Amino acid sequence: MGMEHEIKLALPTDQVGAATQWFIQRAGGAGRTITLENRYFDTPSLTLARAKSAVRVRRTPDGWLQTYKTVGTSDEGLHSRHEWELPVKGNALEIDALLEACDDEPSKHALRSARDELIPLFSTNFSRTIWHVSVDGADIEAAIDQGEVLADVDGEKRRAPICEIELELKHGDASALSALSAELAKAVHGLRPDDVSKAQRGYRLRERGEK
Repeated sequence: MGMEHEIKLALPTDQVGAATQWFIQRAGGAGRTITLENRYFDTPSLTLARAKSAVRVRRTPDGWLQTYKTVGTSDEGLHSRHEWELPVKGNALEIDALLEACDDEPSKHALRSARDELIPLFSTNFSRTIWHVSVDGADIEAAIDQGEVLADVDGEKRRAPICEIELELKHGDASALSALSAELAKAVHGLRPDDVSKAQRGYRLRERGEK
């Protein structure tokens, strides 16, 4: 089991250029841009959402991954949660492998309860530009994400934009995330902490019909 620590910041669209230039200077070079396509699954009765969990299949430039994220905390944009991630052969879940990897019994129970009824509910598709930044000996992956959340509800396509910064701790003390976020806030106007994950936005899009 891994524990993911990251800060998510809502990024005004007119500040994307400023944020990009700041990261180029801070990291010492241009970032690497990749495309990520994600499908999220749950049961019709939202078993995983009720358990504060999410499962997805992601297409990356290096292949397909499945990820199970479960109960965590978020405060002032800092997210901490359990995460299990495994490669898969294609655009489909391999639930048995996830269940075998999951070493937290409540999380395993939630996934086992949902496994036979899982259906695709929504997608998050975006470009991600990545830099690696050092802060007090910590390694942080900094990313600018731009794209959209897409849900098809009874034939109606609902969309919501994605424009955000993610700062994910790869190695070191989690306090480095707050330090880097504070640095960034001095250079890029209008940043604000965002406690809502992309998966949560997908659920809200289905429920509320945000467009």
